[in-house]
Amino acid sequence: MPNTDDLQAYLATHIPLSTAMQVHVAIAEDNHIELRAPLAPNVNHRGTVFGGSIASLATLACWSLLWVRTRDWEPAPHLVVRRSKIDYDHPALGEFRAIARIPPEMDWEAIAGRYSSWQRTRVILEANVIAGTLAAAHFSGEFVALAPEGNE
Repeated sequence: MPNTDDLQAYLATHIPLSTAMQVHVAIAEDNHIELRAPLAPNVNHRGTVFGGSIASLATLACWSLLWVRTRDWEPAPHLVVRRSKIDYDHPALGEFRAIARIPPEMDWEAIAGRYSSWQRTRVILEANVIAGTLAAAHFSGEFVALAPEGNE
């Protein structure tokens, strides 16, 4: 299982937006990811967190959870977001965090089996974005794990 430093390094190297947003990996576990970001690099014209930053952090949290879970698959999959939806509930006035978890009812063996058989699978993941004690947003995304063409 990767630790927070592994994921932090991967994001910094492969997803430059995470560095620009000053994303910090707080938790990186097989079933739970928590990413945090400060207000300053994500501020909008109203002094709150830009909605795009909230959506990006939530997407990154879910994507990171999938990355952690598929890291040992062969061949290593490309992970892409296919569709997403976000509902904004409250403005984020300071540091904000996105929390993504694998739901207990998710049949991860079936998901891995589909990838093994078909070289692709899809997963629906959700993240909650919290700012202070308020739920700022709820994100749901459909992600696809695809084997590289030619098994690169």
